Amino acid sequence: MTQNHRPFPRLHVLTDTRDGRDPLPEVRCAISTGMAAIQVRAKDRTDREVFALTTAVLELARPAGTLVLVDDRVDIALAAGADGVHLGANDLPVAAVRRLTPNGFIVGATVRNPEMARAAEADGATYLGAGPVHPTATKLGLPDPLGPHGIAALTAATALPVIAIGGVTPQRVSDLRAAGAHGVAVVTALSAAADPAAVATALAAALDGPPGQRRPVPVAQHRDEVRA
Repeated sequence: MTQNHRPFPRLHVLTDTRDGRDPLPEVRCAISTGMAAIQVRAKDRTDREVFALTTAVLELARPAGTLVLVDDRVDIALAAGADGVHLGANDLPVAAVRRLTPNGFIVGATVRNPEMARAAEADGATYLGAGPVHPTATKLGLPDPLGPHGIAALTAATALPVIAIGGVTPQRVSDLRAAGAHGVAVVTALSAAADPAAVATALAAALDGPPGQRRPVPVAQHRDEVRA
């Protein structure tokens, strides 16, 4: 694990290995922005294959100082020397992972409401992943989209960086930043793009600099408005 003293990344790119995809081209595009973190997610691969992919991502990321996280798998993150792990809602508890990992190890936690956000922060999470923020076909069985209103409710409940995921495009970044999101995470925005380098550049440009003025968001209305 390499300590990285840059600001916490605003662009998180998850590897897409579905249908035998090679995710490394998108990883290279993300690293080239200079403001990304890579999250190794390969739910369709064996443990050895996920370890090998993590090692390959680290070889690309280390020269650029890019953070590398592993989805779900604390053991693989530690074995490969990654910078951290992202824990889903049904993975090991944050507090348990903190007991297993060294100082400086990044622990992200998936949250979907303010109560989950406050609990993850109290347990020692480094950042929060919130979603789906918009409809997405990348993962099945997800709850209703949070929308910018849901992101605003989460960011109001925590001091941790909130990374919005699910249906994110460059055009949607400004509303999410205005709602308080620190940054965004993407999968198919790059992996399904005809020109992933151009999309990565557009995402980075949308995330660069301070957010626009944060608009008042009536949190209590967000569920009905999302369904409309």
